[in-house]
Amino acid sequence: MRFVLTLTFMALLGGTGPVEAQQRNTSLTGLGGANEALVWQAVGRLDADSVGFCTATLIAPDLLLTAAHCVYSPTSNTPLKAEDLTFRAGLRNGTSAAERQIVQIEAHPGYTPGQGSTVENIRHDVALLRLKTPIPTHMLDPFVLFDERFAKGPVSVVSYGRGRAELPSRQAVCRMFDHYQGVVLMDCDVTFGSSGAPVFSHKNGRGQIVSVVSSVGRFEGKKVSFGMVLPRLVADLKRQMRANAQNPLASARRITINSGVSRTTSTGGAKFVRPGGS
Repeated sequence: MRFVLTLTFMALLGGTGPVEAQQRNTSLTGLGGANEALVWQAVGRLDADSVGFCTATLIAPDLLLTAAHCVYSPTSNTPLKAEDLTFRAGLRNGTSAAERQIVQIEAHPGYTPGQGSTVENIRHDVALLRLKTPIPTHMLDPFVLFDERFAKGPVSVVSYGRGRAELPSRQAVCRMFDHYQGVVLMDCDVTFGSSGAPVFSHKNGRGQIVSVVSSVGRFEGKKVSFGMVLPRLVADLKRQMRANAQNPLASARRITINSGVSRTTSTGGAKFVRPGGS
């Protein structure tokens, strides 16, 4: 199968998906109602001081799942400091269901910061973050991973993004339509800030995370979003996290963060974006 990534700033902001996808997909809608948002409160905004935000999801009382590129500075490609990251679960108009600091960061070793949205990077664009204080399950119910074989079909995405930083948005139906060497292709509506957003399968009732939003680009002339096949990657990261748990400072490779703004490169991606930014 021919597989060409053309990821540019214009691909993120302009263009439309195929007409047939528009006919079957639902629109992106803000979760403005309290009852509607309640189901998705384990999805939250991951804020990085002086950088911006991504989307992250609680998968255990003390573990977050997000994209690997969300834990690197978008200007210097160096690791962010754990204490400069804050998870705001279910953030809606300034109010969070829970708020926690991060104490440990583990990005998949297969991801290379600064290399852009190559097939190899998209395939490994996953990170686990450990919370300083767990969020009890009676407060928030973590989502679980979908561990069955990849199958084409409908999925949903919950994310934050540019222009909708204060309210989570959900696309109830978009589609996984192909995969290639561990990279998943979708026609979901995502933008800056959507990086790390969970892609849900609803095959077994409550949503299970089947992938994570990595980047946006074009495939065979059509605008698409990219994710990855998760189970093996998350298992790798859990082992890595346990191995480094006794020395989180070393594993996070603490450095000084350069002051940055939202940006894209010639290879693009659904990068960090400042709240309210453009």
